[in-house]
Amino acid sequence: MTVGGIVRGSLALLGRHAGRVYALALAVTLVNTVPDVLRQLLVYRDPSLASALLVDLVGFTTGLIAQLWLTGALTDLPGTGRVRPGGALGRGTATALRAVRTSPLAVLAGVVLGGAVSALLTLPASVAALGLERVIGPLDAPSAGAFTVATVSDVVASAVTLPFLAVVLVLTAGSTRHVAGKGSS
Repeated sequence: MTVGGIVRGSLALLGRHAGRVYALALAVTLVNTVPDVLRQLLVYRDPSLASALLVDLVGFTTGLIAQLWLTGALTDLPGTGRVRPGGALGRGTATALRAVRTSPLAVLAGVVLGGAVSALLTLPASVAALGLERVIGPLDAPSAGAFTVATVSDVVASAVTLPFLAVVLVLTAGSTRHVAGKGSS
């Protein structure tokens, strides 16, 4: 399957199963929001670069775990249309690794496209609420309202984009099995 075929297939699959997939993505995102907010509160009044980098590292790690779990939960979606939460983190990790080995370009396309949509959903609200200097640099100590606006925009962006990358990973990892099963390349 080509990179364009995987992207188109991912969008089509998400369209067919949107309700269930996006509800699950929202639940995963809300669970991930707890450590996401806590990590920001830990350095709320500490604008140092070291603190900002630590907060970003924790955020990346919790986001990666959420992404891998959702990917694992959606591994059966193309074949059966079912969501399988049990053992999802292990399945998701294996699926992501297989996808990267199968087609790093397809995975990169999923990351770039998902990141672009996330930026379009997050940046305008975050810049309006926090100001450009706080979005780019250390968070410092924003007002509760500004922090809430930025957090809600992050939740929306994650709930919208996590499923896309998850399905890209699932289809990419499975593309070698589908091709191998048909005996063609």
